[in-house]
Amino acid sequence: MPEYSLSLQLTSLVLLLVFSGAFSMTETVMMAANRYKLRSRAAAGHTGARLALDLLGKTDRLLGVILLFNNLVNIAAATLSSVITIHLFGEERWALGAGTVLLTFFILVFSEITPKVIGAHHADRLAPIVSYPLSFLLKVSYFAVWFVNLFVSGLLHVLRLKPVQEEGHASLSIEELRSMVLESGQYIPAKHRSILVNLFDLENITVEDVMTARGAIESIDLSAPEDEIRQHLATSYHTRLPVFEDDSERVIGILHLRRLLGHVLDSEFGREAIRELVSKPYFVPADTSIYTQLQFFQENHQRMALVVDEYGELLGLITLEDIIEELIGKFTTSVPDSGDRVSWGEDGSVLVDGSQNLRELNRKLGLKLPLDGPKTLNGLILEHLQDIPEGGLSIKIADTPIEVVQTQDRMVRTVRLFRPAAPGAEAPATPGEA
Repeated sequence: MPEYSLSLQLTSLVLLLVFSGAFSMTETVMMAANRYKLRSRAAAGHTGARLALDLLGKTDRLLGVILLFNNLVNIAAATLSSVITIHLFGEERWALGAGTVLLTFFILVFSEITPKVIGAHHADRLAPIVSYPLSFLLKVSYFAVWFVNLFVSGLLHVLRLKPVQEEGHASLSIEELRSMVLESGQYIPAKHRSILVNLFDLENITVEDVMTARGAIESIDLSAPEDEIRQHLATSYHTRLPVFEDDSERVIGILHLRRLLGHVLDSEFGREAIRELVSKPYFVPADTSIYTQLQFFQENHQRMALVVDEYGELLGLITLEDIIEELIGKFTTSVPDSGDRVSWGEDGSVLVDGSQNLRELNRKLGLKLPLDGPKTLNGLILEHLQDIPEGGLSIKIADTPIEVVQTQDRMVRTVRLFRPAAPGAEAPATPGEA
């Protein structure tokens, strides 16, 4: 048997440790690679990404070829380490034990932990690269890998652990998709992330959450004097207005002002003209999700709907623009809206209207007012107190100090909100807190 020099043996041992590290890193790279990024690159024509996806689609063969060569290399390194130890120190037990410990240290540091850490941090970049040698090794060792997997499959069958074969794209839940969008960082602009996150929330938001409350609806009362109706139409900020007569619950239709303008140019203005031009009102239940309502608008070719409760009583009005603004934020510039200018003052307080939507206040002021009950600030205060308060009363809801400034017509008209204190900080003083 030929004798090899010690330097050649040591060089071979180092090379075996390097190969062991390469296989360990490859295993981590393939398991940690983002399959969605690989699919994107494969769709763009990247051969390495396509090979990586093919290997990941056959996990048993992928792990088989990696572990086959990794274990061969490790066993060869252990054998060579024993040969070197015997060559240097003879067959002394302490020497063999020390050699085993030393080799274990080198394998852990240089062939396992370090390569795997590198592979985990650069998996997406390295996966298409390592897929080339892995595909070649799988071809040349296909029979050995197949033979080993026969025993693996038999053992799994005995244990009744049937591996799940991945077919096509892995399914993701809404919450998983939301997490991916939120963690996308610099890959998706902040505005685009906001739109996508809002899109995921559409199923959880009802039309009652975003509608214009009944008391804030701009409408036309046919029982009013014609001069008053004319003035109302001339100063309206909207192109479509609900029309009722005597009772605000009795909506007879929706008036499109452009149609009215064309009619007036050809004939005289009057109540009967308005009656002829109104279209049939479209009613929707209050608990309809705005995603479903968006589909209803599309299917029924509508842009406006009247919201009713379970008893058929009118609650408010919702438009297509209201839903779009839930996705992309406020964009309407023709209607003056003081809610868009809500912001904390220098003294840490802000004066708001009692009809303000709670979701809008939470979004604009960073509050955590409860949304599972009333939808407006007025409704939240009345529910909390179980009474109609007088001006000057202060309460705290969800850590937010609230001062009732003005009440009128059994409603809280004006409210002053105070910025909630940071955790551990002293809360701002409010007069007469209840």
